[in-house]
Amino acid sequence: MNKIALTLILAGLLSSPAWAASAATSNYSVKQLYALDGSGGWDYLTLDDASHRLFIARDDRVMVVDATNGRLVKEIPGMQHAHGVALIPDMHRAYVTNGRGNNVSVVDLNTLKVVEQIPVSGKDPDAVIYESATGHVLSMNGDSNNISVIDPASNKEVATIALTGNPEFAVSDGAGNVYVNLEDRGEIAHIDIKANAVRQTWSLAPCKGPTGLAIDSINKRLFSVCANGWLIVTDASNGHQVAKVAVGKEPDAVAYDAQSKTLFSPSRDGVLNVIHQDDADHYSAVGTVPTMKSARTLALDAKSHDVFLVGAKNAERGKPVSGFTLLVVGKH
Repeated sequence: MNKIALTLILAGLLSSPAWAASAATSNYSVKQLYALDGSGGWDYLTLDDASHRLFIARDDRVMVVDATNGRLVKEIPGMQHAHGVALIPDMHRAYVTNGRGNNVSVVDLNTLKVVEQIPVSGKDPDAVIYESATGHVLSMNGDSNNISVIDPASNKEVATIALTGNPEFAVSDGAGNVYVNLEDRGEIAHIDIKANAVRQTWSLAPCKGPTGLAIDSINKRLFSVCANGWLIVTDASNGHQVAKVAVGKEPDAVAYDAQSKTLFSPSRDGVLNVIHQDDADHYSAVGTVPTMKSARTLALDAKSHDVFLVGAKNAERGKPVSGFTLLVVGKH
């Protein structure tokens, strides 16, 4: 796409006067747009670093996109309101949560075909992660307030972890600790994943509706983004809140770039907040990037430092989705 064409498309899709004035303060911008189109809603994005493919949970299917050029590689059908995709590259597998099926689909990464369905006892499996310390896949079950623990060796649910609230996204520090946002309670739960037990639960006030979660494992800091427009920084060692930063409302993801010490928070309003980590306890808002309304989830490429988001030109609740688009944000 030439620069003139990109400028014209950006002017049409990304126009947002409320955010335009602040965009100049950021050294990040939308540098590429790819039309993916297709019907249906969407949820999480997951980047496979090895193949540089993006996996986009798209309701009744998973879209697999070449992140280098925005081309659709394949659509994996048969999903039942897909929410998230967890990758285990060493096993050449992906695990996809099906909210309406109360199961998890196993995908062969070589053939991009579903090879198995794993029933879970929880209701509405949503966010999903691979936990390296135990080698297990963890499904956050939104309607039953628990986590399903899946063993990829047997592809069976081997345990459940009861929670005091509705689980949203989770992260692992790779050393036996898992943290999960509890959306309806404005809290974060600390789990000993080797014991499959909640150790403590911490308040995220003034956060309401925490969704996206990221971790700085070196400094032991957790980053929760909230529906009411806050990014809350929590000390993972003791639950103490060390900072809060205003961000756009209704984000559904957050990413932390450990190399550049940068946080990215997207919002329903069509803005990507860019925040710099000055040190473990201090954070500075360095800019906002106009994106697209409804572009609330993202994936970070830790090597190129690009951020991938998806949104739609028309994405009103109860109406057909149209103009589904992949956006690439990077430094300019």
